[in-house]
Amino acid sequence: MKLVSRYTHIAEDFAVPDLPSPVVAPTLLLWNEAVAKQLDIQASPSERASIFSGNTSNSTVAAVALGYSGHQFGHFSPRLGDGRAHLLGAVSDQHQQLWDIQLKGSGATPFSRGGDGRCAIGPAIREYIMSEAMHGLSVPTTRCLAVVASGETVYRQPPQQGAIVTRVASSHIRVGSFQYLATQGDVSALQALADSAIARHYPEIQSTGSDRYLAFLKAVIEKQITLVVSWMRVGFIHGVMNTDNTLISGETIDYGPCAMMNQFDFDTVFSSIDRQARYAFGSQPNIANWNCARLAESLLPLIHEDDEQAVELLSPLINGFAEQFNQAFTQMWAQKLGFAGHHTDDAQLVAELLAILKDHKLDYTNTFDELTKSLQGEQVISQPLKAWSLKWLKRTDQHSFAIMRAANPMMIPRNHIVEAIIEEFENKGSSEVLAAYLVALQNPYKLMIENAQWLQPPADGGAQYKTFCGT
Repeated sequence: MKLVSRYTHIAEDFAVPDLPSPVVAPTLLLWNEAVAKQLDIQASPSERASIFSGNTSNSTVAAVALGYSGHQFGHFSPRLGDGRAHLLGAVSDQHQQLWDIQLKGSGATPFSRGGDGRCAIGPAIREYIMSEAMHGLSVPTTRCLAVVASGETVYRQPPQQGAIVTRVASSHIRVGSFQYLATQGDVSALQALADSAIARHYPEIQSTGSDRYLAFLKAVIEKQITLVVSWMRVGFIHGVMNTDNTLISGETIDYGPCAMMNQFDFDTVFSSIDRQARYAFGSQPNIANWNCARLAESLLPLIHEDDEQAVELLSPLINGFAEQFNQAFTQMWAQKLGFAGHHTDDAQLVAELLAILKDHKLDYTNTFDELTKSLQGEQVISQPLKAWSLKWLKRTDQHSFAIMRAANPMMIPRNHIVEAIIEEFENKGSSEVLAAYLVALQNPYKLMIENAQWLQPPADGGAQYKTFCGT
């Protein structure tokens, strides 16, 4: 695995050299062969456990912990950073695209703030399953290459087996990364970071001066809109949309207290730490807008030396977020209902459907799958939807099934099934069903008879389900 250095040119305290802490007895639990093949990573099982636990390194590139700030549930923390993660470097794939390789749970760093720097096995397994599921659902996401058991106990409530996750991302540049440098008043580092992000993610931006960074913000906004619309298409609730968990690449990162919605309700919240429902399912668009506004604030020095004039130049982009999102959101509902285009009356049709789903506590995924299958006579429309469906069917045509099948998965990573697999790992260190489950999650838009047991929500609709951060 040939690694190259990333981020060390930005600023001295932005990428801080730090070695992972060795673990007692690393054992490979999960290995993502598809990702390994993409990145041309070749190693024996024993080498995998040693390298991706952080115990050994055959690279001349120094591992680093990245610094960043973050608005956490609206409260600003100027110095967060990788408190339990080490960026090993970046590796090039067969298309010469660079991918960051990061160990999570690899020990304390200069940013640890008193924590032990470790990760329990449960959150590690969750991140692996959920990121692979999101990839299968065609939602932009970071992925996991490996999960290695540490052979050590992590002292949580209750004590658990420790693990290290190897996370792969197109970059680890966050909104909080810009906040970190802006808070320090380091304009040259801020510009270096912005230029690095543009070169990596938005090379089409060729402009100079303030236009360059206005174009950058515009591109990031578009990526965030695409991401959140994708989340809402499949019923994903991130649970902790802090600015430090917002990648400027538009990929999903941090699968801590995330969950999938069962019964439809815009107010759905599963995260135990989101007591004010700040990151509820239906609030995610507003939070994405808010996070982009925080990025805009950080970019002020790059836009104009006078803050007022910089704000005047940036404001149209932030103020236009809602309209831009609504256009994408409207198109998403059209696709879920099989419409090639949008008609004026469609908003009312969608509103009526969502009211039925909420009033009758219908499952979000299965309802849209039911409507999709009904177009080919594979399934009868259930009673609560019959009257509404007469109006909907008038808007469908011969292309509707294909449009809907591409937008509506048959299968999502059901919370109760993910939890059951996690419990298996916590109790036995392995799972008998995970391999088959991961295969099914990579084909969520195709019906496989053997997957039927994984399609149904829990009996109570998951009303009492809670997720936890895992730190």
